[in-house]
Amino acid sequence: MVSRSHCNAQISSVRTLLVIPCLNEAATIEPLLRKLNGQRGEMDMLLVVADGGSHDGTRDIVQKLLPEIPRLLLLENPKRIQSAAINLAVDRFGQDRDYLIRIDAHGDYPDGYCRTLLEEALDMQADSVVVGMETVGFGLFQKATAVAQNSKLGNGGSKHRAGGGGDWVDHGHHALMRIEAFRAVGGYDENFSHNEDAELDFRLRAAGFRIWMTGKTFMTYYPRASAPALFRQYLAYGRGRAKNLIKHRSIPRLRQAIPLAVAPVVVGAFLALLHWWAAVPLAIWAAACLGYGFWMAVGQKNPYGPLASLSAMIMHFAWSAGFWLELIGIRPGRAA
Repeated sequence: MVSRSHCNAQISSVRTLLVIPCLNEAATIEPLLRKLNGQRGEMDMLLVVADGGSHDGTRDIVQKLLPEIPRLLLLENPKRIQSAAINLAVDRFGQDRDYLIRIDAHGDYPDGYCRTLLEEALDMQADSVVVGMETVGFGLFQKATAVAQNSKLGNGGSKHRAGGGGDWVDHGHHALMRIEAFRAVGGYDENFSHNEDAELDFRLRAAGFRIWMTGKTFMTYYPRASAPALFRQYLAYGRGRAKNLIKHRSIPRLRQAIPLAVAPVVVGAFLALLHWWAAVPLAIWAAACLGYGFWMAVGQKNPYGPLASLSAMIMHFAWSAGFWLELIGIRPGRAA
């Protein structure tokens, strides 16, 4: 393990490629870039915005900032999805870089975020550093969804959703990676529009690379602000998880397997037209979710608890439906 003083001395000599995949992020891209630029200090960091064809003015905003923010580049991502954006940026600009930092355009990051990631990578000699996520909402539905995603009802106890940190893990929210390790396993699989991070982590671990989850920094995530958008997101997540399991012939963990029953339970409830007991599993699931929501309202004094249970039910059903649709081979008409 590298000493902290030696680790800090190395920071200025480390060459980093920071990539922001984005699509229609006009509301957040300028403040995000200004914040990241302000945090660079002495770090040798190249900033690349990989745009997937925005039509809301995102590209114009970045173009306007190019003369103002040094070492900022705008890269066109014709394949649109995030996995392709990262791969393209590493291919174009990663040759003389040591580390890749992945930033989500719809998230927020605390002061010193990038420096902390580099310090952790050097100190722990990690091939990848992942972070926890704090989900925050603003409108009523978004706040309720944030409560759901921060709870075990919504995240199933996932470490990167449950405030974990300071441990070697199999998977976490992607933050930093050694470019040598990224290239050694072939980068992201561009057949994945979602869940590409978990799929890459599977290959990293299989190749003997180590993933460190830091507890010293985190990212703030803003969930979808409407029920249809949340449903589409988790439908795509479910498809991605199924593709991952099919590709690697792995078995889902218990916390992943339990939600898989939701879509069959919902579909099976239609048999209640013939036999009333067919609706019992659906009633049990709904009662459990609603009960958890009311427990949050009373036990945790969280007024968003009951509505959070509805958000969680949307997430459960969409994830399960996406998984089964992918598993039985029913493909969407267009990319999710």
